[in-house]
Amino acid sequence: MFPTVARVLDLDVVSRGLPEVVAGREHLERPVRWVHVSELADIAGTLQGGELILTTGIALPEDREGLARYVRELADVGVAGLVVEFGRRYFDNLPRALVHAAEQRGLPLIVLRRELRFVAVTEAVHALVVNAQLEELRSSEEIHQTFNELAVEGAEPVEVVQQVSRMAGAPVVLENLSHQVLAYDTGGQNAQVLLAGWESRSRGVRPKGRTGHDPRTGWLVTAVGARGHDWGRLLLLGTPSSAQEDVAPEKASHRHTMLLERAAATLALNRLLVRDRESLERQTHRTLLSGILTHALTVSDVALRASALGVPLEGRRLVGVVLRMRRGSAPAALEAQARLRDFTETAAAAVREKRLTALVGALDDEAVGLLVSLGARDDEHSALDGFASSLRRLLLEAEQPEPVIAVGSSVGAVRDARRTLVEATQVADAALHDAPASGARSASYYRLPDVRLRGLLHLLRDDARLQTYVERELGPLLAYDAEHGSQLIQMLRVYLEQGRNKSAAADAAHLSRPSFYDRLHKVERVLGVDLDQVESCLSLHVALLALDAVRR
Repeated sequence: MFPTVARVLDLDVVSRGLPEVVAGREHLERPVRWVHVSELADIAGTLQGGELILTTGIALPEDREGLARYVRELADVGVAGLVVEFGRRYFDNLPRALVHAAEQRGLPLIVLRRELRFVAVTEAVHALVVNAQLEELRSSEEIHQTFNELAVEGAEPVEVVQQVSRMAGAPVVLENLSHQVLAYDTGGQNAQVLLAGWESRSRGVRPKGRTGHDPRTGWLVTAVGARGHDWGRLLLLGTPSSAQEDVAPEKASHRHTMLLERAAATLALNRLLVRDRESLERQTHRTLLSGILTHALTVSDVALRASALGVPLEGRRLVGVVLRMRRGSAPAALEAQARLRDFTETAAAAVREKRLTALVGALDDEAVGLLVSLGARDDEHSALDGFASSLRRLLLEAEQPEPVIAVGSSVGAVRDARRTLVEATQVADAALHDAPASGARSASYYRLPDVRLRGLLHLLRDDARLQTYVERELGPLLAYDAEHGSQLIQMLRVYLEQGRNKSAAADAAHLSRPSFYDRLHKVERVLGVDLDQVESCLSLHVALLALDAVRR
């Protein structure tokens, strides 16, 4: 904030006096709060600290003890420095007792070998002080305005972290209480180097107080939380970049402290405002899963961020799991959001209960995704079966409905993580409404072989050739129903689902047999087929299953 003694000595108006430091040279970085001109030997009682004293020395004591007392009193009150002008009392040298006392107390002592107008010095220094105060006020206003806007907009933690890094010109990391990285910005540095061995490095940084500087690492750290409940730390790493090199060290330190604390307050406030939404840990996991599925993150970014979260992916077997809630009556938006949040946290609890390692986060409004990371000695079936059992028990205890649990094929590299997640998503979608016959599942979850033909058709649902096949087989019947308001397509479905047993189909359709038979004859006329032919019925049944897949 304030100019230092060294900065004052570099001013043109001061340098014309040929200043020379004769004691306390190592303390020239002391800030100068004000310049005071005085010839009194007992001036210390009127000072507040941080003043630079200008004097000609005409009233200073002559004895050694008096000079030592004068320096001691100035040092005790926190004076920034003492400047003595030659020409009135002293001409070539200062008394040794004065110099010795200043050196002993670490008080910068400067002589001016040429006469100066003290008023010019005070005006120049005071202008620096006032300008520094104005600049600090502007900086403070900028910081508060920036983070007020982020708070009002409900900015995500990663946006807040990026803003801190941008304004400080240095890397910034947000971690939880377990020293797992929730969000970070490299500030232009290498991410691998920044996050390498993060947990052990972070645990070694324990500054005193809620905000503190660690001299060993150069990190500035502040706690994040509210109402006495801290949930993380925000860390500004190392020395600011060249973007901040024009800022004085003590000013930068003050600004960075204010910046970090204001950002921490924004994060804590946003956490309180969104406490009914997913946890910050779930948000971070969700972002990683989304980055994998959308290719928004590179393979190295995914591996690095997941490792910093305590979920190592490299050198592990990865299995995608999708949990899809069964559709019931559509809940209100807030209720649906709360249900998804609870569902996601329950899935994470099941992962912890079975001591699995996994990314767990919402994929959409009705599905939760997991990327399970298995070690070389972990049995895949046992791990997944145990997770499914724990999840169902926890959901039952919470009176939540049982979901569809779908699992993709395991992969051995991070670059293939998307493939197993996509496969699990496709299996979940296919199994949601089309659960196979009892006993068809290989375990307490679905895999691609379990959904059989329906699963294959679901995988092909976006293929134009499958859509063309549906239209060729069922198009005339769908058009007839649309034009006449009939339900012939449903009659055909019931007939085929009952194994072509007309009596059973009539009962299932809640129609008399003559009425049902009449509808079947209409189906035959509209489609131009013979429903007594097995191949025709097989083709129509496949088309109906494909229609279901296309419509979803």
